[in-house]
Amino acid sequence: MLGIFFIYFIGKKFYELAGRYNQNQWLFAILSIVVYYASMVLFVIGLVILDEFVFNWYIDWDNNSSISYLGIPVGLLTLYGFYKFLESRWKNNVVIIKDEIQDIGKSIDN
Repeated sequence: MLGIFFIYFIGKKFYELAGRYNQNQWLFAILSIVVYYASMVLFVIGLVILDEFVFNWYIDWDNNSSISYLGIPVGLLTLYGFYKFLESRWKNNVVIIKDEIQDIGKSIDN
């Protein structure tokens, strides 16, 4: 149930961000959800590698809920970074639309 709320609010924020900068809204809403879950999966894979081969923490991998709760902050932090990255990139590439209808009949030199 908590995951459904995360999907909705994450998708909504990126949908609105893409709309502000005239980008494909549905693409970035879906991409944000993919980034969220991919970052959680990569975190767990990294945790497994560190547990098995480096530190031998003896983590109980049968308790899936605690592992998923560890991944939520990692996913949210990754999304925050992705959001700020897209926002700064799109701010720099804003296209200013010039109203050219007022320039009809004027010389090209101006």
